[in-house]
Amino acid sequence: MNAFEHVEALIAGALAALVAEGKLPAELANSRVDVETPRDPTHGDLATNVAMVLAKPARMKPRDIAEVLKRKLEALDVLDAVEVAGPGFINLRLKPAFWQQLVAAIIAEGDRYGRSGIGHGQRVNVEYVSANPTGPMHVGHCRGAVFGDALANLLAFAGYDVTREYYINDAGSQVDVLGRSAYLRYREALGEDIGEIPAGLYPGDYLKPVGAALAQRYGKSLLGKDESEWLSAVRATAIDMMMAMIREDLAALNIRHDVFFSEASLRSGDRDQVKAAIAALDGKGLIYSGQLPRPKGHDDEEWEERDQVLFRSTAFGDDVDRALQKSDGSYTYFAADIAYHFDKLERGFRHLINVFGADHIGYIPRMKAAVAALSGGDADFDVKICQLVKLFKNGEPFKMSKRAGTFVTLRDVVDEVGRDPVRFMMLYRKNDAPLDFDFAKVTEQSKDNPVFYVQYAHARAASLFRNAEEAFPGLTEASAEVRQANLTLLDNAGELDLVKRLAAFPRLVSGAAGAHEPHRVAFYLYDLASALHSQWSRGNDSPHLRFIRQEDRAVTAARLALVAATRQVISSGLAILGVEAPLAMR
Repeated sequence: MNAFEHVEALIAGALAALVAEGKLPAELANSRVDVETPRDPTHGDLATNVAMVLAKPARMKPRDIAEVLKRKLEALDVLDAVEVAGPGFINLRLKPAFWQQLVAAIIAEGDRYGRSGIGHGQRVNVEYVSANPTGPMHVGHCRGAVFGDALANLLAFAGYDVTREYYINDAGSQVDVLGRSAYLRYREALGEDIGEIPAGLYPGDYLKPVGAALAQRYGKSLLGKDESEWLSAVRATAIDMMMAMIREDLAALNIRHDVFFSEASLRSGDRDQVKAAIAALDGKGLIYSGQLPRPKGHDDEEWEERDQVLFRSTAFGDDVDRALQKSDGSYTYFAADIAYHFDKLERGFRHLINVFGADHIGYIPRMKAAVAALSGGDADFDVKICQLVKLFKNGEPFKMSKRAGTFVTLRDVVDEVGRDPVRFMMLYRKNDAPLDFDFAKVTEQSKDNPVFYVQYAHARAASLFRNAEEAFPGLTEASAEVRQANLTLLDNAGELDLVKRLAAFPRLVSGAAGAHEPHRVAFYLYDLASALHSQWSRGNDSPHLRFIRQEDRAVTAARLALVAATRQVISSGLAILGVEAPLAMR
């Protein structure tokens, strides 16, 4: 049950009745109605500005519409009070019975509560992480990985058919450097003193196992050969082992992908998807041969004016047209990216989401131009930027041991504090805002640590059922006594406030999914957990408000029903974030 949609339907019905009665113009039939929660709770439970929206098409004053609508709404049993405020706002206060019945609806729906059909089963491709397979993922990749995975969970919860994709950059100069670096470790594994790693190669110890694997597979057969003879085999082994390590690191964060797409596969065998993508753009008149202007700040003496194969990206909002081929005839990195997104479109995706790091902000306009051009404007393409993460401990910059040699790895952070704190805290700030990650804060057991506070609320709810069964044998979460409890006994202001927060969950999920903002779920869970903890504290101060009333089984059953509904919503929200919903806290 979606409380907001239910009330919106009631208002729409009242409007239709007024139109049928001739009290409102016929053109207002089937008008869209939006209901929101007032910022000031003294104004009521819900509010709508429908009268002001309809004023112009009705050619009436907003307040006149509001007054006639008020009289119609006052006849509804579900509403306790209807007030017209300001120029035409309508504030609604619902009867306690409405909120009480919602508890039963949440319990009946279980983990289906909050799910919506806004996605209508539409296919959406979410590409995230896509770290170069040249070493372990660092803490910057960590945030993008968690964000992308939670966004995919959120979209699936909202009714989309989600494909989670990782783009492997296994073509180009960076993987040649990887192959040369691995070959150096191969020589080392065979007993050679390789000395200091030369500049331009990857220095991390993570390549030593690759060297050992090459030595075991090839023995000394690769020594003394020309690079052209060993580079392909060494590079392939290194990429495979790097991707295996990356998959293990992602698994430590409970992150999975449905598709690992190889850049090299764009041009393999008889296939040349880059050529096909350029041909598709050329067929639209968007490819030409020309010269690009000298970039700002570029040395005039080094600048070479030459004709290039260019894509008219300026026709789609980019600030300059983009080159697709280098002077040696090879394709640019951008050309490969165009081909990759062309492949996504060829696979039938019309909803594309990419998660980029902060260093790729300047790349967004050209990619949007490419997708718009290739799809003829038929596809929507959203790029989410994950800003930098700074590491702290007790408020001071924190330098960890760096197993990668030059940077802090994703695995370093997970091993230090655990999966759940990493995932929750990476989402407890909007993705495009810098994030300070304090190792001490994310592990302390206090209200100031959001992940602990939310997980503790779920564990507290579970403990209430264990304690209740000791006081009232048979009174379990699954018992008919709880599932069919007399919910009219939930009449305390704190209890009703908790129900109203539960009622916001479906609307919250739909809004977060539509905006591609999973952080909203994390914020909501903290507020919901706070409401549960607050009601618990009220029971400590006033025994008659305790969830378990030793002298009253019926009241206890009703309050446990509220606890069950709250636990369900917290569990569903944590599942979206990919965080465990514990039954007990250690």
